[in-house]
Amino acid sequence: MSDDPLTGSPGNSVAGGLSTVEVRWILPGQLDAAIAGWFRRFPGWTESREDAYLTYPVLRGLSVKLRAGRELEVKMCHGCPGILDAAGRARGRLESWRKWSFQFGPLGPYDAEPSAWSVVHKTRRLSQFRLASGRIMAGIPGRATEPSCTVELTEVSSGSETWWSLGFEATGPADLLSSTLQSTATLVFAGALPR
Repeated sequence: MSDDPLTGSPGNSVAGGLSTVEVRWILPGQLDAAIAGWFRRFPGWTESREDAYLTYPVLRGLSVKLRAGRELEVKMCHGCPGILDAAGRARGRLESWRKWSFQFGPLGPYDAEPSAWSVVHKTRRLSQFRLASGRIMAGIPGRATEPSCTVELTEVSSGSETWWSLGFEATGPADLLSSTLQSTATLVFAGALPR
């Protein structure tokens, strides 16, 4: 990662931010083993971390998160560019976001009011998909500026509550974001979800 405060995370300019198109389904309860097995057919990696989300004050259209205690992420929603319909197996509202990330040192005991933040524990399985030779391919390395889509299957817990989510996040040239996500979803949902 860059130590330059003007560039932040790789591929994520603080000055300009990073444009994404995303869709996410969040469901209550434990992640089913059959769903986890369905998702593992693509190459990927697993990570666990703890994030804190700013819950007060309520900021409409804005998400503020402390990622793993090392990065402040601010996301601004820019609307809904359409509806995802993947092979008749999944429907969801696409959301257009602009996000900025800033590295920082660990918070001290008086740096944040605990009641303003909600701590969330996550275990994520991620797979990367890239546009290569005109089609979406799983696990193909590429540059950060090329069209790509990260798909994550996440187990989430906060306090006594548990959820799981399936999310898609497309990055790259703005004019290819929606089509990259749509092509990735078509490939992922080509294999029927377990009942």
